[in-house]
Amino acid sequence: MTQIAAIILAAGKGTRMKSDLHKVLHPIAGRPMLMHLLDSVDQLAPACKVVVVGSGKDQLEAALAGSASLAVQEPQLGTGHAVQQAENALPGFEGDVLILYGDVPFVPAPTMQAMIDRLNAPDAPAVVVLAFEPEDMLSYGRVITEGDRITKMVEHKDASAEERACRLCNSGLMAVKSKDLFALLSRVGNDNAAG
Repeated sequence: MTQIAAIILAAGKGTRMKSDLHKVLHPIAGRPMLMHLLDSVDQLAPACKVVVVGSGKDQLEAALAGSASLAVQEPQLGTGHAVQQAENALPGFEGDVLILYGDVPFVPAPTMQAMIDRLNAPDAPAVVVLAFEPEDMLSYGRVITEGDRITKMVEHKDASAEERACRLCNSGLMAVKSKDLFALLSRVGNDNAAG
């Protein structure tokens, strides 16, 4: 069985929360939202868990109490850059990597396992992206496909009218082989409306 690592992104400042408490530590049903996600991750028996943090490192370190490694993203240069910060926390790791968000706490373990299973299928893609079709597409990024293969992922602000008409939206959750992850990330730029 392939080993699993989880990279959990929690570097956002959470300015809309208007709180001194780190965004992912706000309680839901009496527990920090991050802990709900870690409970689901733990059902997959991961070899390692890395939480990428920007500000609020001390709060997260105390809350995690050694249950996950911390990687610091400073400065904060986007999602791809955040994932890159986890590389040093995964020395020699060979296996499957889940990329998750600390402020998306209720991803069920079976959904994560389905992503890993797809990554290990005979016709596996290089990256598995969890996409969804919401009733209201709001400003979600779009996942453009041909058949069951992704041809493009585009932020809403950068999408053409034709791309915005696509109903398949990007959740941001991904699974990728560790041997491919950081090489693929080195090809990602920030040439988009968000910078």
